[in-house]
Amino acid sequence: MPSPTVSIVIPCRNEKDHIETCLRSLLAQEQPRGDFEVIVADGMSTDGTREILQRLAVEDSRLRIVDNPHQITPCGMNAGIREARGRYLAIMGAHNHYAPDYVCRSVEVLEETGADNVGGAMICEAESYTQQAIAAAYHSPFSAGGARWHNPEYEGAADTVFGGVYRREVFERIGFFDEELVRNQDDEFNLRLTRTGGKIWQSPRIRSWYKPRGSLLSLFRQYKQYGYWKVRVIQKHKLPASVRHLVPGLFVLALTVLPLLGVWWSFALWCWFALLSVYIVSNTAASVLTATRTDWKLLPLLPLVFACYHFAYGYGFLRGMWDFVLWRRGPTHTYSALTRVAASSAPVKND
Repeated sequence: MPSPTVSIVIPCRNEKDHIETCLRSLLAQEQPRGDFEVIVADGMSTDGTREILQRLAVEDSRLRIVDNPHQITPCGMNAGIREARGRYLAIMGAHNHYAPDYVCRSVEVLEETGADNVGGAMICEAESYTQQAIAAAYHSPFSAGGARWHNPEYEGAADTVFGGVYRREVFERIGFFDEELVRNQDDEFNLRLTRTGGKIWQSPRIRSWYKPRGSLLSLFRQYKQYGYWKVRVIQKHKLPASVRHLVPGLFVLALTVLPLLGVWWSFALWCWFALLSVYIVSNTAASVLTATRTDWKLLPLLPLVFACYHFAYGYGFLRGMWDFVLWRRGPTHTYSALTRVAASSAPVKND
């Protein structure tokens, strides 16, 4: 068979409620020159996902299934990449909804810019009140220190993008996704790419949507993991990709340590009070501005959502420092606790 232009790779595990909708939307994509294929790396699903995949593969020969016996996201990505035949490789997630021209626009931007990887911002779709607040906060610069991939209007060079459509030679040049990273594997890969001279480009023409977490507790767990695994990425590369990755951890550390120092040094208590006051004022201002741009009814919950983003990431970062740096534990020590969550098809952009 002739090789397609684009290979779409989707890691998944136990996604019977989402996978058919996702795949039907992808198989209905506008066809780029040379067509495309879809490869699903199934993490040995036990909920009926595999049967759905097999049925759809019979219906459409462009869909192929590969096994991911390790059951975690980066292993699934790599398994799919190894089977891919396309000139361009698109990494996608089972929980996302993609514009019908997502693949065509990605190829178009790749060829126009000469970039090694292109993508667009992840646009949040919300249903419940809590989801609406989480989505509104997500698109505010205050939630992630102005990360460009949170801004759906940004076009230009970026340090990372959601998902990503890569040139095949990128993987031949710098290797595959790091399989020891349960989270942040795409972030680390893009860091490797830019530090070897690669070019990443974000464009609003490349559109996809994602439903955010439905509760503050699940949001806290999600961002705790992102902060935790960010430590491993920094440890591997010696320097962070951005200063914003350090701020939440330093903030939570300061709020924890300053009251203890205040027992012997009263000035520390004044520092703690000043730091907390600045955060409360900043959080309130960001919440009001976000409510102005979205919906005023979200204002009562927005300060809690912003705090959840910051404190969860900061706490996770400190836990990662404790495990990876102080105790020198390897990533395998954390697999048993996190694999169950990470093996699912959560969006593959982390920050």
